[in-house]
Amino acid sequence: MTTWTNDELDRIAAADELELSSVGQHGSLRMPVTIWVVRHGDDLFVRSVRGRTSSWFRGTQDRHEGHIRAGGIDKNVVFVEADEDVNDEIDAAYLAKYDRYPDRYVTPMTRPEARATTLKLVPRAPSS
Repeated sequence: MTTWTNDELDRIAAADELELSSVGQHGSLRMPVTIWVVRHGDDLFVRSVRGRTSSWFRGTQDRHEGHIRAGGIDKNVVFVEADEDVNDEIDAAYLAKYDRYPDRYVTPMTRPEARATTLKLVPRAPSS
């Protein structure tokens, strides 16, 4: 695994939406979904508003690998379950970034069902 560059972090964090494709059981990318992404420090996080039963979230659990696209950045990633101790900061990041949207869209991202799906996006080193 590698780390994000400052440019990648800035560009992805500035994007309203992120396209995420998980790697399926047979190694091919699934159809992309469009979701919200937030930055906390030098890390990027996503959540499923529908909780752990969401099809895209379940897909990330097969191989914990995928691909993202946002802010002009295309990157292979690893999906890492976030430590629960960052959930309050991730809540705050969602509320701050998406505060221009009605509460009915933002508040669900801070509910326990969504918090239970907090994934850190970690850049994956290119295959050699």
